[in-house]
Amino acid sequence: MLKIDIEACIGCGVCVETCTYDAIELIDDVAVVNEKCNLCGSCVDTCEVEALSIEREEKDVQADLAEWSGIMIFAEYRHGKVAPVSFELLGIGRQLGDQQKAPLSAVLLGSGLGDAAKDLIAYGADAVYQVDDPALEYFTDEAYGNILEDVIREQKPEVVLAGATAIGRSFIPLVATSLATGLTADCTELAIRSEDGVLLQTRPAFGGNIMATIECPYTRPQMATVRPRVMKTAPYDANRGGEIINYQPKPERMQSRVKVLKNVLEEQDQVNITEGDIIVSGGRGLDNEKGFDLIKQLADAVGGAVGASRAAVDSQWISYPHQVGQTGKTVNPKLYIACGISGAIQHVVGMQSSETIVAINKDPDAPIFDVATFGIVGDLFEVVPKLIEKIKENRGE
Repeated sequence: MLKIDIEACIGCGVCVETCTYDAIELIDDVAVVNEKCNLCGSCVDTCEVEALSIEREEKDVQADLAEWSGIMIFAEYRHGKVAPVSFELLGIGRQLGDQQKAPLSAVLLGSGLGDAAKDLIAYGADAVYQVDDPALEYFTDEAYGNILEDVIREQKPEVVLAGATAIGRSFIPLVATSLATGLTADCTELAIRSEDGVLLQTRPAFGGNIMATIECPYTRPQMATVRPRVMKTAPYDANRGGEIINYQPKPERMQSRVKVLKNVLEEQDQVNITEGDIIVSGGRGLDNEKGFDLIKQLADAVGGAVGASRAAVDSQWISYPHQVGQTGKTVNPKLYIACGISGAIQHVVGMQSSETIVAINKDPDAPIFDVATFGIVGDLFEVVPKLIEKIKENRGE
């Protein structure tokens, strides 16, 4: 709580001007705090007479940590099916759970879920906490956040994972704040430190120039959102056993102050490069938007999707949903063909886990060749048409 020493306060009003939440006012020339205070500390830093201070409650941290055990993932359900990132989370969750000798559970929220919970068990979940209710047909931060928070408080998992998708990025921070715990966003690697069981959460930082490993040693659960397509999905086992729990939240916890009037499938949802087995991407080397006609021809020839570097998107040659990289989408196809892409680290972090990478660039020193499985040094406007012709010839077209 924010404490104000009325003996030391001189009624200068600096704290009132500093507070952006209107949480402090002057009454009889003395600063008084109201319920709007969120303990940001800006007023404490600006008080020259040190009349303000923040007092935090001391907790027996170690006793709290001992109560938490197990791995839990949020299984995202949208457009009538489980999002692929949920199965990827079960893959890494299974690894973490086996290392900790702890169970792996999933939380599934939505309406008309069908056999989705059985699929989650087949992909590795030991238990699925399912809420199938018409009130959850459309995602809202408040309702989904309330229910996930309640399940976490009751089950006390040591680790909670969610996808770094539009939905995950929207409401998982709210859940972490409600639980007063830490959250690492956009992770590309997760591991358990064997000596103390702390979750090591690795994510790109400073524009992808370094990889930061973050710990949350003093609070539970340890929470992270994970980039889609960076974790391996566990094998599907239809005979695998598990428990499906029909969780019953309190009615008021499913209510939301936001009402969804209509759900429209945007182009970003229709462009599905994150789930493609083959992706052909173009970069600045295409010179202009017409260059993507050639990229689309190659993508059609190999049965793949069209991707792009940030430079191409920033130049408005193609729309953002096609962007691969640090500020775009992370992909993990069986084949990634990079045409006219130099290979900046911001792009590489989004595609380096592809099984096979083919790079086409006229600069022999382009960084893309450092991560490529096969490299072709040459003008893409000469190489790509010949490549398309050869592919069609082999198919007898």
